[in-house]
Amino acid sequence: MRPVFSTEKLHPRNAFHQWCEMICEQLVPVEMKTVDETQFKGSIAATKIGSMPISSFAHTAMRSEKTAETVRRDGRHDRVHAVLILSGRAIAHQGDQEADCRMGDLVVLDARPAVVQTETGSTLILDLPRDRLEATLGPSRLFSSLRVGGDRASTILARTYIRELVAVANRLGPDAAARMASIGVDLIVASLAERLAQEVPRSTHGSVTVQRAKAYIEAHLSDQTLDPPQLAAAVGVSLRRLQELFHERGRHISDYIWDRRLEEAGKRLIDPACAHLSIGLLAYASGFTSQAHFARRFKERHGLTPTEFRQADQQSRHDAPHRGKPARLQGVR
Repeated sequence: MRPVFSTEKLHPRNAFHQWCEMICEQLVPVEMKTVDETQFKGSIAATKIGSMPISSFAHTAMRSEKTAETVRRDGRHDRVHAVLILSGRAIAHQGDQEADCRMGDLVVLDARPAVVQTETGSTLILDLPRDRLEATLGPSRLFSSLRVGGDRASTILARTYIRELVAVANRLGPDAAARMASIGVDLIVASLAERLAQEVPRSTHGSVTVQRAKAYIEAHLSDQTLDPPQLAAAVGVSLRRLQELFHERGRHISDYIWDRRLEEAGKRLIDPACAHLSIGLLAYASGFTSQAHFARRFKERHGLTPTEFRQADQQSRHDAPHRGKPARLQGVR
C-alpha cells in the first residue's frame, strides 16, 4: 500500500491537529477528538484494486463523528464503508444500531450520521458501492453498524482474502484486479447475509412505539421539561417498557433526547439565518435549562464551546472563497 500520511515526524503538539486537517480536507469531512491523554500517533496508507479503494488506518484512541452537516458536505450517499478491525476495539453507532467490534470483526457504515470510538489499533476500510450490497441485502439501514463476528467462517474467509489481495495488488493487471476486487465484495456480502440471517426480528408494535416516541421528541425538543417519564406517558406505555424498547436498539432514552438537542443546537449555530441569535437563546430554544449546561454538554461532544464552534464555521465560510479545494487522494475515498 502507498503511504499517505504519518505523524511520526510531526511535533506531538501539532500531530492531532494536522491529522484532523488532512482527513477533513483531503479524505472525508468528519469531526474528531482524542479521548485520553495519550500522545496521538497515526498513519494512513492506501491502494486501489480495480474500482475498490482500500485504506489502512493505524492510530491511538480517538472519537470520530459524521454529523448531518458533514454528511451533507461529503455528498457521497452512493457509497458504504466496510471496516475490518485488524487490532484494538471500535464501538460504532449509526441509526438505532450499535456495534462493539474487536479484532477480526467486520462492520459496515453507510452515508448517514454515525459515531465511532476506537481504542489504539488498526483497521482496513473498503470503499464500496452501496447498490452492490443493497441488491442482495436490502436497504443499507438493515446492515449498517451491525457487528459481524470475526470468528464466523465467512468473516475469516473475507478478512483473509482481502488482506492477501492487498499484499499482491501491485502484481495484478487491470482485468485481474477488477475480478479479484469483485470477489472480495461478494465475500463481504456473504458475511453480512449470514449475519442478517441470525437477526431476531423486532416486534412491529415495538418498532412503531419507538418511532412514535422519536416523533414526539422531535416535536418537543424545545420543551425543557421533556424527560423519559413524560415521553412514556405521551406514547401510552410504561416507562420500563419504553426503556426496554430503546435498550433493544442500543440507546438510552435520555441519551437520545440530549443527542437530538445537541444536534439541533449545532445546526442552528452554523445556520446563517440564526447568526443574529445569542448562544443563550439558542440553548433555551433547543431544550437546555441554562447556557452553562448547554456549553458543558456541547464541549463534551464537539471539543469546542458553542462560541468557538460558531466562530470556526464563520471563519471557514470566510476562507472558502479564497482557497481552492485540495485534490482528493487517489485510492483513499
